[in-house]
Amino acid sequence: MDEVDGQFEALLTYVKEARGFDFTGYKRSSLVRRVNRRMSQVPVTGFAEYLDFLQVHPDEFTALFNTILINVTGFFRDPEAWERLRTGVLIPLVAAKPPADPIRVWSAGCASGQEACTLAMMLAEILGPEQFRARVKIYATDVDEEQLAEARYASYRARDVTDVPPELLERYFEPIGTRYVFRKDLRRSVIYGRNDLVQDAPISRVDLLTCRNTLMYFNAETQARILGRFHFALTEVGTLFLGKAEMLLSHSSLFQPIDLKRRIFRKVSRGAPAGAPPRADQPPIAHPAEPAGLDRVRNAALMAAPAAQIVVTEDGLIALSNLRAETLFGVSSRDVGRPLRDLEVSYRPVELRRYIEQAQAERRPVRITGVEYPCGTGTTLHLDIQVNPLVDVDSLLGVGVVFQDVTAAKQLRDELERANRELAAAYEELQSTNEELATTNEELQSTVEELETTNEELQSTNEELETMNEELQSTNDELQGINEQLRRSTAELDGANGFLDAILAGLRAGIVVVDQGLRVRVWNRQAEELWGLRSTEAVGEHLLDLDIGLPVDRVRPLVRQALTGDAESKPLELEAINRRGRPIIVRVACSPLPDGSGGTNGAIIVVEAD
Repeated sequence: MDEVDGQFEALLTYVKEARGFDFTGYKRSSLVRRVNRRMSQVPVTGFAEYLDFLQVHPDEFTALFNTILINVTGFFRDPEAWERLRTGVLIPLVAAKPPADPIRVWSAGCASGQEACTLAMMLAEILGPEQFRARVKIYATDVDEEQLAEARYASYRARDVTDVPPELLERYFEPIGTRYVFRKDLRRSVIYGRNDLVQDAPISRVDLLTCRNTLMYFNAETQARILGRFHFALTEVGTLFLGKAEMLLSHSSLFQPIDLKRRIFRKVSRGAPAGAPPRADQPPIAHPAEPAGLDRVRNAALMAAPAAQIVVTEDGLIALSNLRAETLFGVSSRDVGRPLRDLEVSYRPVELRRYIEQAQAERRPVRITGVEYPCGTGTTLHLDIQVNPLVDVDSLLGVGVVFQDVTAAKQLRDELERANRELAAAYEELQSTNEELATTNEELQSTVEELETTNEELQSTNEELETMNEELQSTNDELQGINEQLRRSTAELDGANGFLDAILAGLRAGIVVVDQGLRVRVWNRQAEELWGLRSTEAVGEHLLDLDIGLPVDRVRPLVRQALTGDAESKPLELEAINRRGRPIIVRVACSPLPDGSGGTNGAIIVVEAD
């Protein structure tokens, strides 16, 4: 299998390098099936042999591409989806556009152009033909040049337009012979061109992009790359219209469904730019004069603060403490002026002095987290301690030590971590289940795409068989006409033969007609009566081999003379013996049998008995 896969990839590489068609992004299952189908028609027995065949027969590329590129399309294919597109997308699009703004549409994978013409008819119905010609541009692209050449003519068979409503068929198509041609004035707004969705740059600034039953032929990686280009091609409020086998469930960051059942999607915007930064040129705010008594307010606020605080001077003396500090550490107003090192709080719950020295030396706050402090009630507090240097202009006044009780936060954090762990476990299970569902969905989607691909292939084959059936029916009609002519000719010939037989039977002379080789062609009834030899016994035999009572040796010169075209030979009178054995006298005359071109085709021998 590895060797076969390698040969197939080598074939795809050669096709890409030789003709610029990159099929490496197509799904291998359907691609191998279609290449095998073409190989069976050549026929060859392997991918390596087929590569050699392509190198020797460059014309084979066209047949191969026609087999791989299944160009199945039609007017108003899936009518419900087209009606939803008209009412939910096209009419709102026209209403939202300013009257002079252009409307740009891209029909990707257009094949022979039926979908592009469908879009043109729908927009012309909404806008009117004049506005349509002035504002609308429909870009119809495909990778198959042969299909594009057919699409540019916009000429379709009667069976191709069976799904076009009669009123639209009358308004937008002109019957020419057995075909229907799309209106030329509207056809000019449809621009056909070659575009490889895998390799070529997308058309930009389009309001609507239709790509129906094309993505399903590509693998997931190539689909993602193409969808990224579609996202770039559409305007910020652009719409994507796909085929019924294409879902986009794994590309929600690019497109969101408008109508998932009909495969109509809206482009997801990449996000609005951040807001402008605040202005920095505002005039400075004038601060009012400080009211009297603020020191008392500040002291009261410090004392009532929920966090324990201690202020230490530059030389290590207690300058201030609040009520919460007295409750936790026993430091009160009585300890003001005492050295910090003499108090228990200097080393319990943590060695404070080195952190104070660090804050004084570096002139920046020092934070200590995760400090545990056992209380006398048997509980343990969790504290975060921050040592802040107190600076006045350039001089260091001291430090402020703040003890934040984070016990409740720690408990909440522990509970949150436990909940997070449980949530993570549940999320992993959910993720696993989601991945399994996603895998199942991908398999189902792949199956749907495979079935749709097979349906497209069967439809293509059915169209080929219908074409062959029409040709066979035409040939059969011609053969029936020929048979009827032959029947009439045969009847006429039978009538002529019957008439001739009647004439020969009515003659009293024996008539014998021979060809150039003296083989009997006609032996009438009178000849049977004379010589006793039936016509069935004589016709086809050599004249000289017949056992009759006529001396044929004497007749032969007369016959030879007639075969040369001499009509002036004189009759002979000869003695002969009739069928009853009686001697008789016969008169023998011979004349040439003309062939219609000035020559002779045999001789006529007339025998009369006395």
